[in-house]
Amino acid sequence: MSIPAAAARPVVRHQRHDVGSRPFIVIWEVTRACQLACLHCRADAIKRRNPLELDASESRALLDSIASFPTPHPLVVLTGGDPFERPDLAELVRYGTGLGLSVSLSPSVTPNLTADRLHELRDAGARAVSLSLDGATALTHDGFRGIAGTFEQTLEAAQLVRESGFRLQVNSTVTRDNVHELPALLARVIDLGAALWSVFFLVPTGRGQQLRTLDADQVEDVLHWLADVSHVIAIKTTEAPHYRRVVLQRAAGRLTSERGPLYDELGRTTSVALHGMQLRQRAARPPIDVNAGRGFVFVDHQGKVYPSGFLPHIAGDVRAQDLVTIYRESPVFRALRSPELLRGKCGRCAFRELCGGSRSHAYAVTGDLLDSDPSCSYEPDDVDATTLSGTPTAP
Repeated sequence: MSIPAAAARPVVRHQRHDVGSRPFIVIWEVTRACQLACLHCRADAIKRRNPLELDASESRALLDSIASFPTPHPLVVLTGGDPFERPDLAELVRYGTGLGLSVSLSPSVTPNLTADRLHELRDAGARAVSLSLDGATALTHDGFRGIAGTFEQTLEAAQLVRESGFRLQVNSTVTRDNVHELPALLARVIDLGAALWSVFFLVPTGRGQQLRTLDADQVEDVLHWLADVSHVIAIKTTEAPHYRRVVLQRAAGRLTSERGPLYDELGRTTSVALHGMQLRQRAARPPIDVNAGRGFVFVDHQGKVYPSGFLPHIAGDVRAQDLVTIYRESPVFRALRSPELLRGKCGRCAFRELCGGSRSHAYAVTGDLLDSDPSCSYEPDDVDATTLSGTPTAP
């Protein structure tokens, strides 16, 4: 079976380079300080900056290292904690963009996020900002963030971000407690003028262990719903690489199971949530095949290197070794770039190279970063291996 000729747009994008040579993106936690106390915080953020975080000189050295990867250089996202807690943030952005790096920011919504600060960072060369919105109402979002009023402040911050000339991305973490709000949250995100909606599937690590993750069938339903709405806003998933499998199966007409009650509910409530909105139909944004350690690197505030911020398995330390060397030679990274090492049904799956499962979910639940992803309900089907072998993807 082949994909119809009408499917001209790529279904899934491949990284254009050797994934063993350079990452697609580097997320750098420039500080762990943050004034919020979010229930799902990966970092267990603290109120004050840690004196052991990378200083200005070490920070510049890290940016030099990132810029030494072959071109096109990895994308760089400065996160935290709250990166706006660093008084030298604009200097870091200016230094990084001066090296030819594309630098984005992921701040918390606190009094640090002001129009003046945003303009300073825009002038320094930053081009995109991501803000978190984890509920369609103040009750839900403020409950996540631990401080009343954060919801309204986030809506105001989104307007500031756009008025300052940044591309806006909205990040939302999905749990069992807010999953039913997704359609209303989608309407909010569209109304804010976001260019991209990044949906995070909760990994039980850090403070996130206090919250309830979706079960595998619910995850599958949400992924199919996201594919449905990807024609009204660009969608990205975090810690759900099986979204790539879902869009590929849908494009090939190879759905292997019925959708569940959550999918039906989300579909019904989406019609209500979007009623009356002026929506621009767009081609779906093809997901890219980036995974923990395979195109993705996380550097914490003290220079420890991880395959992902949600996978607490140290692969190296930039204070002791160059990031390029860590990425290319660390046994952890090399194992994660070897899909033949995956165990269980992930190891048997025809999509193991395209998807590979969430290594963070596997590690959080089983303690084995190469085990099957417990958040995926798909049972490997040998037929898919031949059915989908000719599916076009981006070069």
